[in-house]
Amino acid sequence: MARVVRFHETGGPEVLRIEELDVPPPGKGEVQIRIKAIGLNRAEAMFRRGQYLEDPKLPARLGYEAAGTVEAVGPDVQKIKVGDVVSVIPSFSLNSYGLYADLANAPAYAVVHHPASLSWEEAASVWMQYVTAYGALIDIGGLTKGDAVVIPAASSSVGLAAIQIANRVGAIPIALTRGTSKRQALLDAGAAHVIASDEQDLVAEILSLTDGKGARVVFDPVGGPTVEKLLQATSKLGILFLYGALSTEPTPLPLFEVLAKWVTIRGYVMMEITSDPKRLERAVQFTNEGLAGGSLKPIVAKTFPLDEIVDAHRYLESNQQIGKVVVTV
Repeated sequence: MARVVRFHETGGPEVLRIEELDVPPPGKGEVQIRIKAIGLNRAEAMFRRGQYLEDPKLPARLGYEAAGTVEAVGPDVQKIKVGDVVSVIPSFSLNSYGLYADLANAPAYAVVHHPASLSWEEAASVWMQYVTAYGALIDIGGLTKGDAVVIPAASSSVGLAAIQIANRVGAIPIALTRGTSKRQALLDAGAAHVIASDEQDLVAEILSLTDGKGARVVFDPVGGPTVEKLLQATSKLGILFLYGALSTEPTPLPLFEVLAKWVTIRGYVMMEITSDPKRLERAVQFTNEGLAGGSLKPIVAKTFPLDEIVDAHRYLESNQQIGKVVVTV
């Protein structure tokens, strides 16, 4: 029997329950993992509320990211063996697999080795943030030395990953945060500049920092009315990635701004990278090299034991954190 987190109805964190369930042996192309730490993601909170890209099939499970040791492997699994220390890349449906547990199966294609220098908590924090940011900034955006990149919601784990990746390639990360309370933490995390969007003129500040040119890349998980301002602060031939919809307000399309600057507005989700084995392999190599060399390092905001999964989800949704919320098992 394993301790598994499930929910039988959609709603807030209080719907989460820890249940004792049998975990079947891993099937063809599956790996069974004794889980040590779980990285929480806002996508999981949206899935729990019934507000994600797919509807949960109740009773449903959660969990895209975890780290642990391999307990067993199913048929046709290569490169992974019992006893290996591994972590899991979010690249599957939550209706098929869920890692909020002390023992869980995962598809072998999503299970990878990571640098031995990482703690369990760090290893459980890696893949959602770095593959998401890498895919937009490097794989698609071609971010390079000297490019200015604007990063809204910069204190999120993906925002922090974007800052580190920008610094790794010599780009200039401009972090956006609503108020000034997180300014110093973002500077300490590597942001070249921090703009408090509720207190400063967003467009004027970005244009000033870029000598009037605007940012070549904008990496936005929020959407909503601020997109219009972000477009005004995007350079000619720039690209604005929309990879989330944290705003509850409609997202406008300022057509004349787009046409005048030849700006690309692009929807993006991490699955674009994880669904292509060659692109995913490049993302894993880039990330593992950065982790091993120290240019990339997950920031863990706070940890909770599995018994406090409800509190962990409440904290995840509080927006207080700077970095990743992790559950230890």
